[in-house]
Amino acid sequence: MNRFIKLLLAGLCISGTACSQKAYKDLNVQEFDAYIAENKDKGLQLVDVRTAEENAQGTIPGAVLIDVKQNDFAQRAEKMLDKERPVAVFCRSGRRSANAATILTEKGFKTVVNLTGGFTAWSKSHHQTPKLINSQTHKLTNSQTTKDEFGMETDRIETNNGTIVFHCIKHASVRIEMGGKNIYIDPVTRLGNWSADYSKMPKADYIFITHEHGDHYDAAAIEALSKEGTVVVLNKRCADMLGRGIAMKNGDKNTLDDGINVEAVPAYNNTAGREKFHPKGRDNGYILTINGKRIYLAGDTEDIDEMAQVKNIDVAFLPCNQPYTMTPEQLVRSAKTIKPKILFPYHYGDTKVSDLPDMLKDSGIDVRIRNYQ
Repeated sequence: MNRFIKLLLAGLCISGTACSQKAYKDLNVQEFDAYIAENKDKGLQLVDVRTAEENAQGTIPGAVLIDVKQNDFAQRAEKMLDKERPVAVFCRSGRRSANAATILTEKGFKTVVNLTGGFTAWSKSHHQTPKLINSQTHKLTNSQTTKDEFGMETDRIETNNGTIVFHCIKHASVRIEMGGKNIYIDPVTRLGNWSADYSKMPKADYIFITHEHGDHYDAAAIEALSKEGTVVVLNKRCADMLGRGIAMKNGDKNTLDDGINVEAVPAYNNTAGREKFHPKGRDNGYILTINGKRIYLAGDTEDIDEMAQVKNIDVAFLPCNQPYTMTPEQLVRSAKTIKPKILFPYHYGDTKVSDLPDMLKDSGIDVRIRNYQ
């Protein structure tokens, strides 16, 4: 072999080595967990690139679902994710996510890491097992739920643009997560002996407040969750108390950033002697349309006539706390009027809600009891 050919082959080997270098970084489970913790405040985007069926059996809390096997993976990723913010991807074993990481870096995502060993290694490290699945509906059975890193129960629904995750905080406090964005409903710091440290939770992109009662409105919680650009939506009384935010009254509609549509709907008591708790026209319930899914957060209300106008609801949160909101019988009437696909009884205090699934067993509504006491 002449000297020229040797030099040419050596050059090709050097070039091939350079070209084979990954533009993303592989991390083991411990490194991956540390990376998530270190980058939460930097807008980390955690992405599950498995199938919806795999995702339904368990995933890493906070992850959005974008199936890398789908032909439009790159387009969906570019639509749902921010190229400037860090991205962490995982699949079952690490192979598909390596492919996803390569695609993302080729599309211009600046910082991408991949979990080696995938969800299999992660779940083994975190001592988690797959959840039971109803084989006919692919829904979590009512007795099964995952938990997030704060120990709060979570439920997830799939949309054409990713996963929406519902985090059960407590009572009337809910966190809704979608596409790396966090929405808080009525966050409060303390209820009796229970308390929440919101400084450790993801900052809010949006906060919705239904009314001024202390188990719904907490200025300290709003402050702890706020960052630059946080949007706060309230009824007028709470907007006056807080001194900022978007005030909405019953019947108002608004379109926020990220394509979130908001409708403020009535929430009040209509039983004689209870009107003083929540007078008509003062408080809000909200209907949020997120990624095509309509989510009804009723606030403190009874089974009022206006519920007949609440239509096409995918997920409903209905209160059950007599005498301030609804009795179980009122809640059942409300649910049959609204006909949501999924129902979370919330704000139930000492009211017994364990009978509600049986009371609604022939309604076609998926009733999920979570720790909203």
